[in-house]
Amino acid sequence: MNIPHDPFMLLSMVNMKLRDEYPSLEEFCKSNDLDEAEIKSTLSAAGFEYLPEINQFR
Repeated sequence: MNIPHDPFMLLSMVNMKLRDEYPSLEEFCKSNDLDEAEIKSTLSAAGFEYLPEINQFR
């Protein structure tokens, strides 16, 4: 899976996938062979944090 390099596009895509298809960020990353730490780092640099209790970045 190709992920967007723009953090806001990445945020939108990841949150949509988490909302519609995956119970956790870990499952999303495993299923799509993505680096969870890299996604968290990219979104953290843009001011977003993963909140597992709601399964979304905010």
